[in-house]
Amino acid sequence: MPSPQGENDVRLRRVLPGDLQPPRWPAGFAMRTFQASDAVALYDLLERVFDDGMNGPFDQWWSRLSADADFDPELCFLVFDGEGRLAGAALSWTSGFLKDLAVAPAFRGKGIAEALLWHIFATFAARGVSHIDLKTNLIDNAAAVRLYVRLGMSEVDWGG
Repeated sequence: MPSPQGENDVRLRRVLPGDLQPPRWPAGFAMRTFQASDAVALYDLLERVFDDGMNGPFDQWWSRLSADADFDPELCFLVFDGEGRLAGAALSWTSGFLKDLAVAPAFRGKGIAEALLWHIFATFAARGVSHIDLKTNLIDNAAAVRLYVRLGMSEVDWGG
């Protein structure tokens, strides 16, 4: 579930299915779903990208995540480069909420986030979900907000 919002936080929604495009993965990158052996790499990526200390130590983060009823490894998508490095990840809840979308700084600007979003939209549409939501910060994530809006997301009230 989304955490309480801050002053510049917004809730964005994409109604599904809408006009869906196939994801275009950058050359040399491949996407797959999460496996338990990916937990440390995912944690490290989230810590690097968000750098907010919200996850706590790895063991606590993994215990919370793996025990959460809304967590489904099939809805956690990881993108790796040709050398096996985790370049990006999208962690979604079964409720149709995109919890985390992160691309490592060295891999930004290649279209990974956009491809992940198109994949998420298609996955949830195939599951019959009516919409997908996310929470972001207008100031800290201005570039991400532009991407979300370009892909058909729009602001909705926090109450739903």
